[in-house]
Amino acid sequence: MRLIPQDSGPEGRVRGRGMENAMRLSVIIPAFNEEDTIDDIIERVKSVDLGGASLEIIVVDDASTDGTRDKLLRYADDPDLVILRHDTNRGKGSAIRTGIEKVSGDLVIIQDADLEYDPADYPRLAEPILDGRADVVYGSRFRGSVEGMAFPNLVANKILAFVATILFGKRITDEATCYKMFRSDVLRSFDLECKRFEFCPEVTAKTLKRGFRLVEIPISYSGRSVASGKKIRARDGLEAVWALVRFRFSG
Repeated sequence: MRLIPQDSGPEGRVRGRGMENAMRLSVIIPAFNEEDTIDDIIERVKSVDLGGASLEIIVVDDASTDGTRDKLLRYADDPDLVILRHDTNRGKGSAIRTGIEKVSGDLVIIQDADLEYDPADYPRLAEPILDGRADVVYGSRFRGSVEGMAFPNLVANKILAFVATILFGKRITDEATCYKMFRSDVLRSFDLECKRFEFCPEVTAKTLKRGFRLVEIPISYSGRSVASGKKIRARDGLEAVWALVRFRFSG
């Protein structure tokens, strides 16, 4: 894959390929107490073949209390990494918002700090944007392969996808996926409010309400358990449903 810049129309719509300079992909990694996986995910992201495009990795340590901070300090001189830290734990949404402030790429994707999602999927996620077919791309676990997802999580994800489909009139199979890739100008235009896991419903609502083109692409997924560090809980699912409804009918 080669990330090629695209010209945008007067409303920010991509008109297609045509420029020759390689683009830049920004990867935002919000992290909280991920000392067991942070090194591995950074190396996996760095190893993705982007066909000559440049890569920017922005890690936001959300006030981890384990060894995550110490491990991130080792990357202080890495030119491809931007390391940011919150003094207090603010939540995943806040960490993503902090990361967005530092994005310099043409495209941006969210990458969890665990190993549930495979960065090798980046090139396929970028294709619909590069081809001028999309402004936002979701990596759908349910159109790809899912391993190790607990049954309650499966049910919650299906409910969120159903609610989003009903509320916005567009078929969505995986609203809560971590893998959301955006044109950077689109993501910045959202003026996000999220603090915790409501990042997903907020960007879904703002993408569809504002008429941006959203495409889903199959991805692979290998879930981890609560014992292994998974942080999302049942109440987060309920909050996500409420957030979908709230953002659907808010200004």
